[in-house]
Parts: sequence; structure tokens; C-alpha cells
Amino acid sequence: MRDAVDAVMDAWRRERPDVDIWPVGVVGRIQRLARLLEAEVQDFFRRHGLDNSEADVLTTLRRSGEPYELTPGQLVKASMVTSGAITKRIDRMVAKDLVERVPDTADRRTVRIRLTAHGRRTIDDLFALHIANEARLLQALDRDRADELADSLRTLLQSLGDTSLT
Repeated sequence: MRDAVDAVMDAWRRERPDVDIWPVGVVGRIQRLARLLEAEVQDFFRRHGLDNSEADVLTTLRRSGEPYELTPGQLVKASMVTSGAITKRIDRMVAKDLVERVPDTADRRTVRIRLTAHGRRTIDDLFALHIANEARLLQALDRDRADELADSLRTLLQSLGDTSLT
């Protein structure tokens, strides 16, 4: 079965037969897939009163372990956005009582972002549903193929410098 990327590749083969366009088959599909998955996940969280960026902060804080807090710098590193973007997210989330800013006990110049009780309940209530939604999005692949794809994508990400967050 053919997809939109096949049509793009056919057109390039016709227009530039001198260039081996095989990378378009991988990169083009990853880009299209990223957009489709992003829209699906955004829709899921929107139905639950959040946007992807808020869910990203909630999940990052929740998986950090007790006391479920990180510095803004740690959040920037985990989410790969600018410090200005994190500040705006945090402002919105403080207003929604999902997180709070607390002074660092070791360094008064530092603020930590901590899940509120409401924020923890929110992400705990949504997490299993979110994972089930992601499983639905991958239903075209059996578990072995999904694991192979995950391994291949890990290799590609590592080769481009995307390594552990710690």
C-alpha cells in the first residue's frame, strides 16, 4: 500500500533521476508521523483540559520522584524548549494550581517547580489513559515490530546527539 511519501519520492525520481532520494522515505515519514502523532496526543490532552506543554511538565515532574520538583533549568533540559517558554508554561500552570514555585532550601536564589496535590492527581488520573491512547496509535504494529522500531529510532537519536537527560 502506498502513502503520501511514495508520491513525493515518485515525483523526485521523475524530476531528479540523478539523485538517490532514499532518505526521503525515512525522514519524510518520520516528519509526517511526528505531526500526526503530535496532533493526536494534543487532542487527547485538550479533551482533559491540558495542552501538550502542560502535560510534558506534569509528566516530567511526576517521574522525577518525590518531592516531584525540579528547577526551571532541569525542565528546560527535559523538554528541549527555551527558558522563556518554560516560564510561560509555569505561569499558566501556577494559575491552574497544577504546580507551584518554591524556594530552594539550599540556595535562596533558586526556585524549584513542584507539583501541587491537584497537579499530581491530574497526571495520575490521566497517565494510564495517555499510555492506552499511545498504544492505540501504534496498533498497526505488533509488539516485536514496535520494539524494533523503538531500537532503530534510539540509534538514530543517539547518532544525532540526543542522549540521556541526566
